[in-house]
Amino acid sequence: MLVRSSILIPRVSVALCRIHKMTDSSEYTTIKEGKAEILFPKTNNVFYNPVQEFNRDLTIAVITEFIKNYLKPKGIDAVEFCQDDKNVVNIDDNENQKNIAYPGLKTESGVSILEALSATGLRSVRFAKELPGVKRIVANDLSNDAFLSIQRNVLHNVVENIVTPNVADATIYMHQNRDKDSAFDIIDLDPYGSASAFLDAAVQATKHGGLLCVTCTDMAILAGNFPEAAWAKYQSVPLKTKACHEQALRIVLGALSSHAARYARYIEPLLSVSVDFYVRIFVRVHYGASKVKSAASKQICVYRCGGCSSFHCQDMFNVRESGNNKVFYPGVGPAVDRKCSECNHNHKIGGPFWGACLYDRSFVTQLLSSVKAYPNRFNTSERIIGMLTMIDEELHDVPFYYVTDELSQVLRCSCPPTRVIRSAILNAGHKVSCFHGKTNAVKTDAPPSVIWDIMRKWGETQNIKREKLKDDSPAKAILEKAPTSSNIDLTLRPDGELPRSFKTITRFPEMPANWGPKSKAKIAKDGSVEVSDSLKEKSKYYQGKRKRKQQTVANDIKKVAAS
Repeated sequence: MLVRSSILIPRVSVALCRIHKMTDSSEYTTIKEGKAEILFPKTNNVFYNPVQEFNRDLTIAVITEFIKNYLKPKGIDAVEFCQDDKNVVNIDDNENQKNIAYPGLKTESGVSILEALSATGLRSVRFAKELPGVKRIVANDLSNDAFLSIQRNVLHNVVENIVTPNVADATIYMHQNRDKDSAFDIIDLDPYGSASAFLDAAVQATKHGGLLCVTCTDMAILAGNFPEAAWAKYQSVPLKTKACHEQALRIVLGALSSHAARYARYIEPLLSVSVDFYVRIFVRVHYGASKVKSAASKQICVYRCGGCSSFHCQDMFNVRESGNNKVFYPGVGPAVDRKCSECNHNHKIGGPFWGACLYDRSFVTQLLSSVKAYPNRFNTSERIIGMLTMIDEELHDVPFYYVTDELSQVLRCSCPPTRVIRSAILNAGHKVSCFHGKTNAVKTDAPPSVIWDIMRKWGETQNIKREKLKDDSPAKAILEKAPTSSNIDLTLRPDGELPRSFKTITRFPEMPANWGPKSKAKIAKDGSVEVSDSLKEKSKYYQGKRKRKQQTVANDIKKVAAS
């Protein structure tokens, strides 16, 4: 039976006594991250992934900027630096200092935060010690072991005046706190796998204008490997494509928008990133029945060719202005024929997806400036700056992208340098950019006909053996088709190179060994947490499997050459 933390007061006091006795035990390992120091069980009974430090650093950076904007109308200035940090700024001891919110200090007029799936309590402890303008934080988890771990770490870091440990089912707890008085300004969802089960409750428990932070690690589903599972979780059909990273972001945003609309609410994406093995999304949740109608016009479906991966976006709804009102009507389609005009293969239909911008450009600029101003604040500041710099350069109004090695694979030729494709697109009069979550990505407003005219031009410089191409292959159909554009030029141009700012940033850092997601912890009947040794070994085995396979092939080739 699930109970709320208010019923657990007697057990809490007993637990605190146990914590004091066990803190110095050799059963715990001390882990330091940011300004937090966590006592982590050596038995690994509570979920913790050190690779997610980037996720937590980025979250603190985003929430800090959100709090600044959120508290400014109240006359409170939230700052990134601590009150005793004299090296950063000099503030006189006057009345103005009373209106400044510092990290680590409780602010009575500040924000309330819920970490719905807290595990060790690390994130909540870091929030309490590193975020300014915080009134209270609830660190919740369903597991009894996690509950005790949260209490232990809250006391160890002396943040019990801000952080309240809680044991409850996250969905039920958010439903119980969805009214105006008990709802939260900020909710953080970072589950193992999909966050879909928590979205409906989360949009209800977020205050008007509040911030909802969501992580999803079920990339195999979001990437299109199991479309039926994606429909069950997100009510969207993904397609198999190398543009799966952006597809994942748009699926989750579409699901968030759908859940919010049911309660006369709508979302405003502040930042959406695809990182490593997960997606991380930050959206504001607003109330307003009239503006909820506009959410329909932000949904799209996609027709993607099964042969050459050309894609066409189709608006689900169109909008027409009628005086001061907006009239919504279904989109007119289909946007393409059943057969692809480039390679004569069938189109596949995916969606619905979120079709609007993935982020607020002004917020990204503000966030980037803040991280650059305090580079020593996070251990992963260099990577955050790299990620945000790439996002700031992206075409914000163009959904999806092409991948150069996927294009060359279709034509059975060598992969063209990205600068060649970028230059050719610019020479043809179209816009182009990168995508932050994928190397060799080409995001452009150029239609598929222009992309394949460019690839045909590139193919002329390659030794493509057309006689070996099958009659029904996409490559044969594309190469035999006459170009539709007369201004295809592969001449390199200065703005076809990657932006100069990209040369000084960390775009895709090399990851440590076994950097992927850890095995999922299982909750036993008594509320304790168990992690199967077989799952640990399985997870360890599959990390770097592709790289090991390539190394094995390379070694075999060397042996054959040596013999």
